Order: sequence, then structure tokens, then C-alpha cells
Amino acid sequence: MIRKYLKILGIFWLCCPMLAQAGLHSQGRWMVDDNNRVVLLHGVNVIWKQAPYFPPDTLSGFTSADADWLQAQGFNSVRLGVLFSGVMPQPGVIDQNYLQNVDRVVQLLASHSIYVLLDFHQDLYNEKFKGEGFPSWAVYDDGLPAWINPGFPFGYLLPNIQLTYYHLYTNYRNIWSHYQQALQAVAEKWQNQPNLQGYEVINEPPPGFVFALCYFSNGCQDFDSNYLQPFETTMQQGIRQVDRNGMIWIEPNILFDFGIPSYLNTSRRITDSSNLGFSWHNYCMQSDIAQMLGVPTPSSCLDPETEVFNNAANTSSSMNASSFMSEFGSGNDLPDIARVAQLADNHLMGWDYWAYKGFNDPTGAAGTEGLFAQDDNLSSVNQGKLSLLSRTYPQATAGIPQSLSFDPNSGAFSYTYTVQSASAPTQIFVPTIHYPNGYRVSVSGGTVISVANASTLLIRNNPGASTVQISITAN
Repeated sequence: MIRKYLKILGIFWLCCPMLAQAGLHSQGRWMVDDNNRVVLLHGVNVIWKQAPYFPPDTLSGFTSADADWLQAQGFNSVRLGVLFSGVMPQPGVIDQNYLQNVDRVVQLLASHSIYVLLDFHQDLYNEKFKGEGFPSWAVYDDGLPAWINPGFPFGYLLPNIQLTYYHLYTNYRNIWSHYQQALQAVAEKWQNQPNLQGYEVINEPPPGFVFALCYFSNGCQDFDSNYLQPFETTMQQGIRQVDRNGMIWIEPNILFDFGIPSYLNTSRRITDSSNLGFSWHNYCMQSDIAQMLGVPTPSSCLDPETEVFNNAANTSSSMNASSFMSEFGSGNDLPDIARVAQLADNHLMGWDYWAYKGFNDPTGAAGTEGLFAQDDNLSSVNQGKLSLLSRTYPQATAGIPQSLSFDPNSGAFSYTYTVQSASAPTQIFVPTIHYPNGYRVSVSGGTVISVANASTLLIRNNPGASTVQISITAN
């Protein structure tokens, strides 16, 4: 009778996943759901950088078929671009139609049990600099001429672009109030969204005039403490005036992506760490250069990529903030993708891959960043990438993760966690791509309550158990 009850319970959770999902909140470095389970996210970036700044309802944009596909591969997170240019095309004027178009995607994701991180995305500030993010009315470059316009990423070294960012960080012409108003409009729109991962204040803020100095001197404490942090804190405070509970994500300056440490929350302390998240990226500069030249990635990438994980752990711990790798990949370098994904498992870290589709990205490497050879054809997926990214992993854990490993070549998976009280079982995604003939499960300290070979493996903690150990092998 008990065995029959457990099987029924497992089927219930498989059929009704939305009942197990609500917005996330911070618990130290972890993200936790309303069932008090630690949530690990594996997802993708969906950022439409060109006007109208949201993915259209087309095959090359984002439709219900895309949401179906993401869910089927086990992706439970999307970092969705919400651009300042779209939210406030004119000073002080919120475009409600734009928010409604973004909401179409948000609701598609919600209907597929996928969390959404609303990202105020920017690269190189504005189209004037071959970038995107900020509206043209917010470009304050004092008419400084640009003798060349190399675009992303080298444009960050140009004086006119550096001056524009300097004006942003020093609140020139009260630009902060407009930016804050736009963030507040987004918070007002989605504060009650059940699948909300939170709001990301800004993507990859560059350090302006001290860009080169920060890179070659291993970071810039003055910039992080006295320019970037006051800006991000002001935006955090603005969101909190509207949404008291949603997670707020702040980013380090862009050089963090390459192994440079952050000095956020050092000489200047963050006073409100409630539901705070630290969103960061991990790229290897040597790999990026190698891809541009069409040569293999050097093995030296392992050290800086590992350093990024270590720096993220230090900064998020200092902030008492949840930690999330919201970008990595960005190309067809499969060994690099495999290496960073394995490092993420080793560090028990969630992630969003860059990017879901190419979307004619004006600041990216067209044709290599997305998962598909053709954005309008889901069958054109890069199978090599998919086999590395669609992984066996614990989506929600009734405890605290301790160790995690997965071999995409053999499908061998192992996971250990210490038990804590939760009102739902541990949930592990098991992708068919790695187990075409099914899989075997071995559990110590817990009991399987899902049906055999289910794509969502459910584990109930045994009474009195302090630790649960799970291993999965392919048949």
C-alpha cells in the first residue's frame, strides 16, 4: 500500500510541476523555492538586442514551440532581455505596449515551469556605438568625435564611449531617476509573477576611463566602490520601493568575466542584502581571440575560468548573496563549453548559456553563439552543444547540496546532499539524450517515488536520514 502511494505521489509531481514552483528567494549563496528546496538552474539567454527589443512571435523569434523545446531539454531558466530602450523610448515615458510584448514570453515560460530573470541588458550602451541597451536620448557623449567605430568589444576603449559611461555613473542630467523609473515599471509589472527569478540591474557594466587600468592592475577598487556600487545600490533601492520580496541581481564590472576580482562590498558596504543575487559571467579571453582567429582554444583557459568561480564565491559570500553564472559559452568551442559546465558542477553552480538563438546579435559572433544553425528551425540544433548542456542535474533539492558530478560521455551521475526540511521531494532532471535505453538509480538515505526511467526523477528523504547519496548510470 505504501509503495503504491509513493508511485501515485511521484506521478502527481510529474504531471503537475507548476504546483511545485513559485518565485525564488535567497538563502545565503543558494536560491530556494517556496517548498524550501535549494534550486539549481540550467538555462539560456534570450536577448533580442535590436528594435523592437523583444523576441517576436515568429519561428526565428520565440514561440510556444521554443518553450516546449527548452522544457524538454531540462532547461528551467531563461535570462530574458528587457532593454531600457524598449521600456522608456522617451524620457519619463513608459511604453506599456513594450512590457506587454515581453509579458507574452514571460507567460510562455511560466506555463512551462521555467524561471525568468528579467535582465536590463546592454552592450556598448547604444546603437550609435554599434551596441544596444540605452535609448538614444540617454546618450551623453558631449559630441566627442569617434575617429573609428570598431564595435563590440573594442569600442569600450574609445574616449567618447568611455565618457558616455562616466556620465552614467556620475548621474549626469539625473539619468539615474529615469533608469530607476524604468526598473520600477518592470517590477510593478512582474512583482507577482510566480516563476520570477528576479531583476538584473545592468548587464556587464564597463569601468569607463579606467578600463585598461582595471585589467592590468587586477581590478579597480575605486571604480567598483565609488561609481558602480552607488549606481547599482540606487537601482536596488528603487526596485524595493515597488517589490519588497523579489530577488535583485547585481553584476560586477565586465572585466570580472575574465578573472579580474570585484571590489563590490569592500570599502563601501551594501546595507540591504535581503533577497540579493550576484550575477556574473565566465569567459576566457584567450578562447575568444582564438575563435576570432579560427584556431583551437589554448589549454591556459582552465586557470582564468577557475579563478572566475573562486572570485564569484568570495564576492557572493561577502554580500551574503545568491550566486549565479548568468553567461558562459558564446561560441562553438565545445571543449570550452564542456570545461565550464564541469566547473559549474564542481562548484554546485547554476547557469544560463549564452545564447539560445543568434537573433542577428549586433555585438556577438553571428552564427556561432546560438544553439541552432538556423534560428527558425529547431531541428538544426548543434548536437554537440546540446549533449553538453542538456545534463543530468538536481533542479530542486530537499536539502543542501554537497557534491555533484556528471559525465556527458557515459551518463554517469552522482549527487550528495544533506537533508533539510522541505515540503516537496528532490527533483532531478534525467535527459533521454544520455540514456536512450533507460537508466539505473542507486539511492542511500532516500527513496525513489517516480516511475522507472522518468525524465524527472523524484527522491523522498528517508525518515531519520541526514545525508542522501544518489547515483545514476545508463543501461
